[in-house]
Amino acid sequence: MQRSIAVLLIGAVALSGCGFRDSRVNPLNWFGGSDEVEVVEDSSAPVNPLIPQKDRVSVFARPEAVDQTVLIQSVSDMRVERTPTGAIVYATGIAARQGAYGVELRLDEADRDERTKDATLDFTFRAIYPGYRTPVGSDRTRTLRAAVSLSRQQLAGVRSIRVVAEQNARESRR
Repeated sequence: MQRSIAVLLIGAVALSGCGFRDSRVNPLNWFGGSDEVEVVEDSSAPVNPLIPQKDRVSVFARPEAVDQTVLIQSVSDMRVERTPTGAIVYATGIAARQGAYGVELRLDEADRDERTKDATLDFTFRAIYPGYRTPVGSDRTRTLRAAVSLSRQQLAGVRSIRVVAEQNARESRR
């Protein structure tokens, strides 16, 4: 039995290596060879296959979140402190009324032109107000604080940092 299996295997290897190389009987030819084909490039937009497409419809899909943030009333203080990895921008502002939450300093990419692209970083001081009426109150009760960390790469070539509110803006220069 062992001898017949050995003879069968040696015969199969010998047959596949000799005159049957272009035959369909040869198991090495079952998928055929490779041929050169012309590549058609679609240069309409760069495609990253790792990012899912947005036009897919799914049962679990959620609608895009609506941005409910608005600019706060004014910026009262702003400072930039150096860190070993870059800098931290601290801003203090006064909201139009009490109850503001979700405070953030958002980098404003839309207002940057080519001339000042590397020279100035503009941040907008934003917050979310409740949907119901809240009292105005004193300045102390409406004071908000926010901070954002910047790396050395983000600060490369930057000469000034500006925080913008509804009524005013504060700027810090190097």
